[in-house]
Amino acid sequence: MPGRTPTNEKGEDRRATAMDKPETLADYTKWLETERGVTISEQRRTHYEAATLSAKAELEESPLWMNLLSSLGEFNDGYLIKTSYPMLISSAPPILLIKPYGSFFAKTFRKNVLLNENWPDAPTGGWIVPSNWLSRINDVLRTSLVVKYLDAVKILADNILLLASQQRVEGRLDLEASDEGYYAGHVYLTRPFEVPRLDWDTEKVAISVEVQITTQLQDVIRKLTHRYYEERRGKTASSSLRWQWEFESVEFIPNYLGHILHFLEGMIMEVRERNGRMAK
Repeated sequence: MPGRTPTNEKGEDRRATAMDKPETLADYTKWLETERGVTISEQRRTHYEAATLSAKAELEESPLWMNLLSSLGEFNDGYLIKTSYPMLISSAPPILLIKPYGSFFAKTFRKNVLLNENWPDAPTGGWIVPSNWLSRINDVLRTSLVVKYLDAVKILADNILLLASQQRVEGRLDLEASDEGYYAGHVYLTRPFEVPRLDWDTEKVAISVEVQITTQLQDVIRKLTHRYYEERRGKTASSSLRWQWEFESVEFIPNYLGHILHFLEGMIMEVRERNGRMAK
């Protein structure tokens, strides 16, 4: 049986083993060093923070971001004319946020290990390591928009994608619907950013900006359930039962509230459309 072949941090030509599968972030940090040759140090954190701050500043000065901010009122007015209802909950401009390093690193753990259906081989697309992780994690820069009604999620997303295409920025939409009762539209806008390298030279890196679009009701339930969601997704399964059968678990009620509210929003849309037909 051939021995394992050492590799660089990109992780080519190397397999993990089932015995090596990390179960905690501490295990994962050790696994990265021994199996992938990647040392997670304070320097990694500092570089991530410098690179994301640079990308955020570049985006905020870009035509894409400025046009998005100036177009939100137009999108809202177009929806109001069409439906007689406002689209957006607030006229305040969205705030651009950076994913904290701790959350970012935990997401690489989930992608590389917990959600990796190919284990002990690399996940689809290869291992997510420092040489590529700014491009592989799709929400290092993120913002959110809250709309009043369910149909406005896709309408607003389509408007943003059209705006991005006019700026020659790559965009895509994921309409999320999870078992845990999470419903939202995620628009991903990907463009190159000039960011510092670890040696403080600079390089062009394609980074995705996530625009989360959710309804008012889903925004409320998301804030209530976020803690449970974060706790569960950062762990390996401790029970053979799915959460839907663990009726005494802390997430059973809030997760089902997410599904119930989504159903209610569909019913609200039906009543709204029915009233509109009767008024004609």
